[in-house]
Amino acid sequence: MKLLRVGAPGQERPAVRTDDGRLLDLSSVASDIDGTFLVSGGVDRARAAVEAGGLPELDTDGLRIGAPVARPGKVICVGLNYRDHAAETGAAIPPRPVVFMKDPGTVVGPYDAVLIPRGSVKTDWEVELGVVIGRRARYLSGPEEAAEVIAGYAVSHDVSEREFQLEYSSQWDLGKSCETFNPLGPWLVTADEAGDPQDLALLLSVNGVKRQHGHTRDMIFPVHEIVAYLSRYMVLEPGDVINTGTPAGVALGLPGTPYLRPGDTVELEIDGLGSQRQTFGQA
Repeated sequence: MKLLRVGAPGQERPAVRTDDGRLLDLSSVASDIDGTFLVSGGVDRARAAVEAGGLPELDTDGLRIGAPVARPGKVICVGLNYRDHAAETGAAIPPRPVVFMKDPGTVVGPYDAVLIPRGSVKTDWEVELGVVIGRRARYLSGPEEAAEVIAGYAVSHDVSEREFQLEYSSQWDLGKSCETFNPLGPWLVTADEAGDPQDLALLLSVNGVKRQHGHTRDMIFPVHEIVAYLSRYMVLEPGDVINTGTPAGVALGLPGTPYLRPGDTVELEIDGLGSQRQTFGQA
């Protein structure tokens, strides 16, 4: 099932995308798609409502698509999780996941404008597989148990300002938490429909030029291992988002490649999870 939220910022309503591309209004089933929806059986209720028929169809003309999950409590990121990306940045292969946090307020819709921060000279792109947690998880025993707490997956754009990230602090947060720096969506694809998270191709282009073309099978730490690992150090709550790393092809790792500037357009896609498109502006 593909779940999404549509409408103006702060006024989104829940919807579902059918296999034939129609959008059906889920407002009669739930008030929003958030942690409460996920943990209370909202996905099953939505699926039953679709099967029963009668949900009103939404007019998509001019309809904004927001992030598919409202108000994530945490955005947890794993850095250097693809061997080729670690190599291009000159970093050693990490012996355990590199974990950092990103301000949840960075999450915006998949087609919303992204703002280049004032004073930025190194705003960069990163296509990532986003994992959405579906129920509370702590001290998971391993990958098999971790798979059971995942609600679904989404395209995530971990926009980064490299000077802020790497030169202004020993922590990465400054370069990761700028306004609008995490477009998410267009859909939350439930885990049963998304299939094997280690069998997905990721693509990203800048102004029509392909920059990233990776595959989740090349992750150093697979998705289920990441979720189990994180649960040993923090409680994962329904609606939390985990960004699982990016493949090679970022500006940081491509000498001579220009960083993003106002007016640039970035397009992202992951197999089965849809695509994003953002035009960058100035904060």
